[in-house]
Amino acid sequence: MRYLLSLLLLAVAPVAFAQDANEKEEQAMKAASAGVAPSVVKIETVGGQDVMPSGPAGPGPRAPGIRKGVGPTTGVVVAADGYIITSSFNFANKPSDIFVTVPNRPGRLVAKQIATDTTRMLTLVKIDAKDLPVPTAVPKADIAIGQWSLALGRTLMPDVGAMPPSVSAGIISAVGRINGKCLQTDAKVSPVNYGGPLVGIDGRVQGILVPASQNAEGDVSGVEWYDSGIGFAIPFEDVLAVVPKLREGKNLRRGLMGITPQSQEQYLAAVVVGTISPDSAAAKAGLKVGDKIVTIDKKPVVHMVGMQHILGPKYEGDVIDIKVLRDGNEMDFPGVKLTGVITAVASGFLGILPLRDDPDPGVPVRFVYPKSPAEIAGLKVGDRIMKVSPILPGGQKAPPPLELTQGRTQLNAIVGRTPPGQELQFEVKRAGGDKTETVKVKLTAVPDEELPAALPLPSSAERALDKPKGAKDAPKPKEEPKKEEPKKDKDDEKKDDKEPEVGMLKKKNAVLGREYWVYVPLNYKPSVSHGLIVWLHPAGKGGKDADEMAKIWRPFLEDYHYILVGPKSQSNDGWVASETEGIMADVKEVIAQHTIDRSRIIAHGMGVGGQMAFYLGFSARDTIRGVATTGASLGTQPKDIVPAQPLAFFIVGGEKDPAVKSIADSIPPLKDKKFPVIYRQLKDFGKEYMLQPTLIELCVWIDSIDKI
Repeated sequence: MRYLLSLLLLAVAPVAFAQDANEKEEQAMKAASAGVAPSVVKIETVGGQDVMPSGPAGPGPRAPGIRKGVGPTTGVVVAADGYIITSSFNFANKPSDIFVTVPNRPGRLVAKQIATDTTRMLTLVKIDAKDLPVPTAVPKADIAIGQWSLALGRTLMPDVGAMPPSVSAGIISAVGRINGKCLQTDAKVSPVNYGGPLVGIDGRVQGILVPASQNAEGDVSGVEWYDSGIGFAIPFEDVLAVVPKLREGKNLRRGLMGITPQSQEQYLAAVVVGTISPDSAAAKAGLKVGDKIVTIDKKPVVHMVGMQHILGPKYEGDVIDIKVLRDGNEMDFPGVKLTGVITAVASGFLGILPLRDDPDPGVPVRFVYPKSPAEIAGLKVGDRIMKVSPILPGGQKAPPPLELTQGRTQLNAIVGRTPPGQELQFEVKRAGGDKTETVKVKLTAVPDEELPAALPLPSSAERALDKPKGAKDAPKPKEEPKKEEPKKDKDDEKKDDKEPEVGMLKKKNAVLGREYWVYVPLNYKPSVSHGLIVWLHPAGKGGKDADEMAKIWRPFLEDYHYILVGPKSQSNDGWVASETEGIMADVKEVIAQHTIDRSRIIAHGMGVGGQMAFYLGFSARDTIRGVATTGASLGTQPKDIVPAQPLAFFIVGGEKDPAVKSIADSIPPLKDKKFPVIYRQLKDFGKEYMLQPTLIELCVWIDSIDKI
């Protein structure tokens, strides 16, 4: 009996211990929340827009709008004399009035916006109050993965003093996120606690909760993570460090070097300078194109993501030390002062449209644009550009001519990162013979409004599956011993001989379960590379307009070799930013199943679908090369131009569309950033799809998207 009793006590002991531990954790959480609660205020706004454009107030496009919330949000006291920090999300709708309720203080107090930290999307507001309690910050060095984290926020309860803040418990799941600026928590984070504190189990504040995104910037970027188990917070230590600057009424911007790398590979390529913006930090310091960045502030720069992680937390005016490798020698550039704005530089324009799918050395000319540098220099249809070299100023010795063994992709990269006004020298094999001439060309910027009436056919040499032959005098690669290929059975041979599916195809992504449709032209051949038009439907049209759009576009798709794909939004109300990944998954499936020309992928949309096309154009820069919209506005300042990732715009608005002014207002910001833009405002036209003459222009624009 005594033995059985001992066993029973041993069995009960762990349960009792666990219950005791849980009770102590709960008590500690309540104590931590109660300790910070007097510093957690409720923020309410009045007026402003009912729908907030989704996207950055600074660089970047906006996705379809986010409807304004009706409840209060949260802020944290950062100075005893009435200064409160909160998320800029709370003011994205530009309210006319802001009110703050402080725990254990009577009534609501009028607040005034003082300044915004645009890189971390925090806003400082001021109320007329004294002796407010400021919570204690946890040093960043003491914050570690796995620590308890409590997300606090103010709810709809009217009595802030009597009611504790809402609490969502989680842990710190990552540090140094969002380019080194954020902590990550798995606690539930939503607009109610945006601007509120992330609190440790000891009652000290770890950070200020904000919506954040790796791929976008702005007041509402990252709101798609709402209640997803992924929340972000700016370390409170960093917040307190910039409060003195914000109190001066000065908005803070991120620090910029002013370079773009030669490669857009994020992880696998070293950071080699491709372009340098005029008057930028890099230009003033003396960096040159071709420099390989080795370290920043003595931290190794292995790839682009690593450099972004180092520079992400930096502000305009911050000073960094850079080490580069130039011509095999290391060079130091100490005390480089980062700027907050960089001057946009247009990509160079030669003025040719190349013939596609030609694997022979050089770039064959399909079309020469009137009055372009190419026409002025005497280039003609049928010529083949074989080599290119820069003409350096001041009699500097130019490098040997570069042979174009990778076709139009190689030439486009060279011309794209050469600024307008600079000269290039080409070796050209003239049409109809072997005669080779040297031609000098002074590049210009890509013209905006001029489109030819039509483009000549054929557009393809129909040899897309052939490997590039390379230069005649190029060294031959070492031949590997041939391996005996396994014999194919009859079933495999039948699969190889299977004709590709054409016409209207209804598809479903096997991994994500997303439905979409694809129209493949009836004359599709794998030996001809096809462009891809990604149709983003207006609200309420998910999949219902497939046959209509295919009918409209069929002649163009067949004549000029394009495929039309129609992803479906998850909501009948239209698109949201978080669907970007799903759309791109649909696009990648189509690319994997067909011969797709990566230089001719267009995002095309109408209404809210047009807004999504703008957003996709900037958030999927490695894929999208053109954005065509009708009845949609950009709504904000666009991101900077990237020479290695060309992007052009064709925008249509109707004079009778109530949104026509905001549509037209999209043009100047894009042109200021040196993006090629064509705008057509249609008379006696509202929100319908475009008229036939404009559609013909759009077809010409799409077919010329890979011009050089």
